[in-house]
Amino acid sequence: MTIPARAANLQALCSTLDDDFISGLASPRTSPKNAANSPRAAAGRRHHTGQLPKDAIELESIAGAYWRGDEARPMLQRIYGTAWESAEQLAEHRRIQEEAKRRDHRALGKQLRLFSIQQEAGGGLVFWHPRGARVRRLMEDFWREAHTAGGYELLYTPHMASLDLWKTSGHFDFYADGMFDQMEVEGAQYQIKPMNCPFHVLTYKDEKRSYRDLPLRWAELGTVYRYERSGTLNGLFRVRGFTQDDAHIFCLPEQLADEIQGPTRVLDLTETILTKFGFTEYEVMLSTRPDKAVGSDEIWDKATSALREALGAKGWEYDVDEGGGAFYGPKIDIKIRDAIGRLWQCSTIQCDFNLPQRFGLEYVSPDGGREQPIMLHRAIFGSLERFFGVLIESTAGDFPFWLAPTQLRLLPVSDDYRPYCDAAVARLKAAGIRAEVDPGGRSVGKQIKVANQDKVPILSVVGEAEVGANALKLEMRKGGELGELPLERAIEVLAAAAEKAVEPIEAL
Repeated sequence: MTIPARAANLQALCSTLDDDFISGLASPRTSPKNAANSPRAAAGRRHHTGQLPKDAIELESIAGAYWRGDEARPMLQRIYGTAWESAEQLAEHRRIQEEAKRRDHRALGKQLRLFSIQQEAGGGLVFWHPRGARVRRLMEDFWREAHTAGGYELLYTPHMASLDLWKTSGHFDFYADGMFDQMEVEGAQYQIKPMNCPFHVLTYKDEKRSYRDLPLRWAELGTVYRYERSGTLNGLFRVRGFTQDDAHIFCLPEQLADEIQGPTRVLDLTETILTKFGFTEYEVMLSTRPDKAVGSDEIWDKATSALREALGAKGWEYDVDEGGGAFYGPKIDIKIRDAIGRLWQCSTIQCDFNLPQRFGLEYVSPDGGREQPIMLHRAIFGSLERFFGVLIESTAGDFPFWLAPTQLRLLPVSDDYRPYCDAAVARLKAAGIRAEVDPGGRSVGKQIKVANQDKVPILSVVGEAEVGANALKLEMRKGGELGELPLERAIEVLAAAAEKAVEPIEAL
């Protein structure tokens, strides 16, 4: 086909798509402003690359895409490319892309036998395999310990509730597209939960509360379910069922600032947990009141000031998204920076003036009157699944010693030394060390190769010398030796390293 013919075909296609776009607009909205967003007009506003060096532009991929995401509409070709100001910047972009590919949590999850998505069960539903479940348990245990130390009480709530609850909370009216369909139980409509918040609200409402009872700090690792189109699902990053590390604080207005910035409170706790998992660089955003909002100007001003003061006292730099808050309260969003410089949205601190109003939450004030408490939503991981995916990619599946699914693997030179290995592993496990023996049937070289593929941090080849000395020679997979240690000393060193969340060589 000649170039003029191709141009004519493209012109005809743009006209067809323009007509479809305009006809899809409701008549009150059919305006020049909307028409300016048509495919042909929008194409003219794209950033062009004619002024850039040719060696700084690269075509990345081509994929099919249905017009407006509708499978009944024409199939178009989507072209992906990237453009930079210099060839050096393009080369750096390529390097990061290759590194990201090497760290892809979906591939590493399969290679390291951490998790899977089973299509027989349905897309977006995560199966945690034994090795991944060990890491999750450690994440949960540390989370619970940190919250208990921070003055939180832990809750457990149901996985579904009456449709009436979701109508009261407003989720049915404003979030229906993200919820799974109702189910009928004895003539009543029930809905699987997309959020934990209304359950904590009902728990608050179950008793008469006094100002003396506040603040109340409640936290839950609550599993929620949200409808996502199959085409948007992405490993652990976009799923249909996930566990949120939800916490809700009910407090007096004058307690809000201290709940956020006080010692062991929200910001300190957030930093403690993120640092434990190796994330120490953040980008922080404070979002303020939008044009349409619930709650008085006074309460919005107090809450926003409390968030500002908390960030200032913490010494964190932050940007302000004026008018970018939710309609029900100002919020702080925290993005963590991973090992290759990417940012991930995880932690959120959100004031809520809406749910207390919808559910009629009250406390008895000092003068005997009834007042509405401040409700503060807070998540640090965001979701266990997504945070685990970020952790896999940031570490490239090479978890720190304290978090490794298997911390130590014994590699017997022959089956003659397996009884000693089994006995040693029993003692190591009794001390809380995640140790195992290679299942056997392969050479020591093959055992070492498999252990390296599994990213086991500490290896110990066991032969006649180790058995005779009742010792273990510990080698770090990433280089370095701890040397030959008596078994009891090896247990002591490894247990100390796990407890202090340091590498074993630092515990010697």
